[in-house]
Amino acid sequence: MDFVEWSVAAADRLVVEHTRRVVIVGLLLTLVFGAGLGNLTTESGTSQFTEGSPSEEAFEAVNEVFGPTFSADTGSTTLIVKDRNVLSKPALLRLLTLQERLLERESLRITEASSVARSIAQTIDPEARTLAAQHDAIDRATAREIDRAVAELAARPGFSRSLSDDFNPESARASATIATVTHEVPAGMGSGAGTSGESPLQGYQTGVESVAERSPGDVTVFGQGVVAAEFQNVILDSLVIVVPAAVVLILLFLMVAYRDPVDLGLGVLALLMAIVWTFGAVGLLGIPFTQMLIAVPPLLLAVGIDYGIHTINRYREERVAGARAQPAMRTTMAQLLVAFGIVTGTTVIGFSANLTSDLGPIRDFGLVAAMGIVITFGVFGIFLPAAKLFVDDWLGRSERPAKRPLGADDTALGRVLAGGLVLARRAPIATLVVIALLTAGAAAYGTGVDTSFNQDDFLPPEDTPAILDRLPEPFAPSEYTVTGTISFIEDRFASDQQSSVTLYVEAPMRDPTQLEELQHVNRNPPPAFVATDREAEVRWIGSVIQSHAAASPAFARLVARNDPDGDGIPEQNLEAVYDALMDSPARQQATQYITSDYRRTRLVYQVDADASDAEISGQARRLAEDVRGDATATGQVVVFDAISATILQSAITSLVVALVGTGAFLLVAYRIVEGRATLGLVNLAPILVSLALIVGTMRALGMPLNALTATILSIAIGLGIDYSVHVVHRFADEYPERPFWDALEDTVRGTGGALTGSMVTTASGIGVLVIAITPILGQFGLVTAMAIGYSYLAAMIVTPSVLVVWYRARVALGIDRPAPDI
Repeated sequence: MDFVEWSVAAADRLVVEHTRRVVIVGLLLTLVFGAGLGNLTTESGTSQFTEGSPSEEAFEAVNEVFGPTFSADTGSTTLIVKDRNVLSKPALLRLLTLQERLLERESLRITEASSVARSIAQTIDPEARTLAAQHDAIDRATAREIDRAVAELAARPGFSRSLSDDFNPESARASATIATVTHEVPAGMGSGAGTSGESPLQGYQTGVESVAERSPGDVTVFGQGVVAAEFQNVILDSLVIVVPAAVVLILLFLMVAYRDPVDLGLGVLALLMAIVWTFGAVGLLGIPFTQMLIAVPPLLLAVGIDYGIHTINRYREERVAGARAQPAMRTTMAQLLVAFGIVTGTTVIGFSANLTSDLGPIRDFGLVAAMGIVITFGVFGIFLPAAKLFVDDWLGRSERPAKRPLGADDTALGRVLAGGLVLARRAPIATLVVIALLTAGAAAYGTGVDTSFNQDDFLPPEDTPAILDRLPEPFAPSEYTVTGTISFIEDRFASDQQSSVTLYVEAPMRDPTQLEELQHVNRNPPPAFVATDREAEVRWIGSVIQSHAAASPAFARLVARNDPDGDGIPEQNLEAVYDALMDSPARQQATQYITSDYRRTRLVYQVDADASDAEISGQARRLAEDVRGDATATGQVVVFDAISATILQSAITSLVVALVGTGAFLLVAYRIVEGRATLGLVNLAPILVSLALIVGTMRALGMPLNALTATILSIAIGLGIDYSVHVVHRFADEYPERPFWDALEDTVRGTGGALTGSMVTTASGIGVLVIAITPILGQFGLVTAMAIGYSYLAAMIVTPSVLVVWYRARVALGIDRPAPDI
């Protein structure tokens, strides 16, 4: 007896001879793993994807090194104020009053507050340095004085950036303005490109919201803490909406598949156990629950439903044929455990392929999904058969006639399932040629599918679908404002129509030619960089030198003495120039662009927001190559583009690993189990068809490969192989003892019926993710449901014809004897 036969026999004895013990142990393990659910923690946002990226590390280094604006010990809250005219005297007074109230709240740890109201007040009264004094200055001013102050400020760069794009300096009118308050936060606050689902600013910004709500006027509070809160809420709201909907759909289709309340109850119990065991283990291992892991329960349901329906359906086939309960279960397990083992092995390989990713959340997804599949195999391969025997015996059902299996010959479903058989009988080669052409075309078209990584993927849509707004408590989603606020800022504030990239340069800045070389780099910038008169719009130490020279005659003379070409950028005695700058009021501004040891600097370029991340990042990296010294392009655009490229690389790598690993596993498995290794290739053919159709459809629907859908290729292998394995293994089991066509017909009708029930149930259960709050989950649900549908159709239509061609090849090679009519 080989290892496979010994393992199946051992499992058979365990289930049939120790039924009660298996059931008790299974329930006790559920209690143990259930305790682990209490240890689950959540992690959300985009920062989990950016950690460890070289671009992200450079971004964090820049933020750590330069200036208070980029300090990891401060964070800001943005106040978006709307009014008929935010520059009117009453509106300015309301804004100053709000900022005064915020500063009075010591718990908010506000160190600075800025607004157009403060700028206008100080223009009217330069001695008004406190908010109270500025409030008095505005209160005493006439409308004409305020208008003159606005006109004077409008000539200064930067003032209009805090006002909406309808700002009219002549009439001193604008419908919106942005004010900020700066908080002191604990050291080590994340300063990376991504946004986390946890932020020390959350508590502060909740406090700011409470003050703003009690103040007159239309004020929206926005900041990292608000975004973090919505990242957290969207996970909970998605689960609260999706899980019940999935349960209802799954129960509905399982009722049709099982047509028996007892079998339905056992199937649902096994599904719950698989999920509790998996996520209890996740909690015990300390793996955080992320947006990525929301997809794991539906995947486990997909495999579990398949295993459950196959077990019950195969058992019923034997019972209808006249076998008693225990012999029927022995036959069922002898056949299905091998199929389940092959499915589990290939599915684990498919999911584990994600461990090759450079992105931590994708690796965690692959690990948890693979672990969950092994657990599901244990629950449905051992516990469910034992529970079925135990409950039937307990209820006295063992001697009663069994329900008919799905896909019986004289049923409508049985007749539909015969479609693949008709093609295999009449024109198998022509069928495969047409399918091969379709596959090649879809694959070629699918190579153009986009990749994407964007914070918007993880945030709720600006307008929640009406169907979700009408849901009763506790299913009604939270009120989400972040996406709408971001859109408002992008639409109404011209300064925010541009984003920026940073060059982080490590070079000897005392070198007489260093500033001149950096200035040369700023000339004739790439197309995606914003430029005026062929000069890049850039903030750097050179611009600080020029602005301070304009304000300080003494410093201007120092610069002039060391500027032979008279362009405002010194080429001599740079250390003396830097020292004078550091001893001046411009020190704080200078330290944002050069370090105190004069060995590191940064240049912040404005880039066109209409340009793609790939264009901006590519041009920024090429610009960095032109800089003398060690220069790195970074910034949120560059980091997110790098993550997008990593996502594509992860998708391709995991696909290759999954295909190679699955193919090798199938060849070995069928060689060991059936003595026919080539059946592994038969098994793989439908998967290649479904993969090509998936990527082609994704491109046609405009769905990108993002952080979650990038896993779909390996998932399609992991789940799709399930359908073809059941068909091929059932045929391999029937074929040695029966004529070819009889074996194939019983396979397609018998196994096809269970596959149909599994496909409809799991596609619906996973497809329900389309109603999730976050777009990324909705896309994943749709693509996964589509992958399941394609895998089912390929297994039922492609596999019979491939088996016919496989059999004819074996006959031609003299391995098998020819069968009639084939």
